[in-house]
Amino acid sequence: MCSAKTISGILTPLMVPLCANGEIHESELRRYIDWLIDKGVHGLYPNGSTGEFTRFTAGERRRIIQIVCDQTADRVPVLAGAAEANVHETLDACNTYHDFGARAVAIVSPFYYKLSAESVFAYFREIALNSPIDVTLYNIPLFASPIDNETVCRLAEFDRIIGIKDSSGDLAGMTRLIQSVRPLRPDFLFMTGWDAVLVPMLMAGCQGGTHATSGIVPEITRAIYDLTKKSQFDGALSLQKQLLELFDTTFCAADFPEGFRSAISLRGFDFGKGRQPQTEKQSAMLTATTEKIRLLIQRMLDNPVLA
Repeated sequence: MCSAKTISGILTPLMVPLCANGEIHESELRRYIDWLIDKGVHGLYPNGSTGEFTRFTAGERRRIIQIVCDQTADRVPVLAGAAEANVHETLDACNTYHDFGARAVAIVSPFYYKLSAESVFAYFREIALNSPIDVTLYNIPLFASPIDNETVCRLAEFDRIIGIKDSSGDLAGMTRLIQSVRPLRPDFLFMTGWDAVLVPMLMAGCQGGTHATSGIVPEITRAIYDLTKKSQFDGALSLQKQLLELFDTTFCAADFPEGFRSAISLRGFDFGKGRQPQTEKQSAMLTATTEKIRLLIQRMLDNPVLA
């Protein structure tokens, strides 16, 4: 099992490098994991939205977690995305990732079907009662049925559910949620998944964040976290504003998360082409944005706050 007992700080949602034939580029993935840890991220989050988990087979998703846990070798906790198409397959993933050594799993509400709050509760209750590994809820209403505050409060009664990763970007909503849940579960984990609000979310009481930009500039997101925790808000906000520009530019460079795959190549990695086919027009737009992304990265790394 992973030696890290708690999850907090910056957890990078891992993208997966691909070979020219579309298969997982294992050696490059392992090199990327080592680089992220060396740059100071507090943990890794494979098989999430940034990691394009729906574009891999169930077997590939399991192989990704196995590689990440093996290469991480207990240096940082692994929060493994375990969302599958139904509760049976999700629990099977929970068992497998527990055996691989993940610290916890992150599970999104069932996608495709629009579910009521009661159905969302029933789904996670079934997982909470049967999972051998700790579970963090994953609220991303952009892609799946939302997990509302009342449902989170009900699910917080289950010891196996240890926290929530929220990618709504709703600062007021997160503040209300923390105020509602923390009196019931002081140890409950709150992680923001929206890059644009890392500093205010930390100030509101979140223990950390999972951000796609941390896969491009891990030293920046780590610095933002450290500065905010030290109440050095001027420096943290200076970097946050630059991070927002990088996020917006990369997010809009192509259909998410293809822009992030391209941006990572600017840090010296060969991530290859994604599995979503692109037209020549899309490829040209992405290429045209790459130079702007490169300049943004360089400006961030030259920020005197990092000195």
